[in-house]
Amino acid sequence: MKKTVLQGMRPTGRLHLGNYLGTAKGMLALQENPDFDTYYMVADVHALTTPFDPSELSISRKSVAIDYLSCGLDPEKSAIFIQSMVPEHAELAFYLSSVMTIARMQHLPTFKDKVKQYPDHATMALLNYPILMASDILLYKASMVPVGLDQEPHMEIAREIARKMNDLYGMDFPAPQRYKSKGEYVPSLMGEGKMSKSVNGSFINLTDDFETIKKRLGGAPTDSGKGEMVPKTGGVANLLKFVELFEGEEKRKEYESMYTGSGIRYGDLKNELAMAIDKELAPIREKRKELETRPEYVDRVIKEGAEKARAIASVTVAEVKQKMGLG
Repeated sequence: MKKTVLQGMRPTGRLHLGNYLGTAKGMLALQENPDFDTYYMVADVHALTTPFDPSELSISRKSVAIDYLSCGLDPEKSAIFIQSMVPEHAELAFYLSSVMTIARMQHLPTFKDKVKQYPDHATMALLNYPILMASDILLYKASMVPVGLDQEPHMEIAREIARKMNDLYGMDFPAPQRYKSKGEYVPSLMGEGKMSKSVNGSFINLTDDFETIKKRLGGAPTDSGKGEMVPKTGGVANLLKFVELFEGEEKRKEYESMYTGSGIRYGDLKNELAMAIDKELAPIREKRKELETRPEYVDRVIKEGAEKARAIASVTVAEVKQKMGLG
């Protein structure tokens, strides 16, 4: 019997290398695996949990769907849809919220971080973000979710909710696991933290051309290029991580030997790395350009994906309602 995979990305601007390596590549691998049914959504309802511009959201949610298709997601193999077009996501989230306490949600480190980031926007939607994510996953009884390491606290909430719904109401939700990809943690170009759309200078977009990639890498912090030990954290460590991801482990080892020997010329490293990144992104850029001329096709893919998703989602919601005494 096939297992089900669910994944979604918030439409907060164009996708970047972190999204691609940490999530999209895992989505592609699972799509090509005949053991899985794959459901991939643009998580526009999740975008409401932090400050947003309605006019921008309207445009960016379709833009992310185009990014999905540009990266290689195939509507013949995966359901590709927009979250708000499947209202069962929000409906199930409310039912699931009845088994979680406010205290449990408030203690999540991700919630505390977001409250610090948006002190004037600590809404109920933000508090319930992990419950909506659990709803996304459990709606399709998904057992695998290709997300980054930072989402593990939310995955634990999903497993906790699944256990409670199974124990209290006799549901058969699986305990969803995180699908780990090679680039599950993609560092920031700034030397600290992970690559993020909300931090200027930290990311490379999938739509960036060679000169832009080169310019962005040019701003990445470095040191003298030589030392007794290769740095484990900071700008140099992050650059070497990118070398490993795009040029391979052997190339990284070569640079590490240079660091403790003759020294690294960072101009050469960044130029070679920019070429390697550009080589991988070029087909994605070309595909995106083509898709932007076919809006009817993109609309049809999204509509058919939502219909396929609703066919599964409506059955799960009906089952939950019946088990909870609402059916």
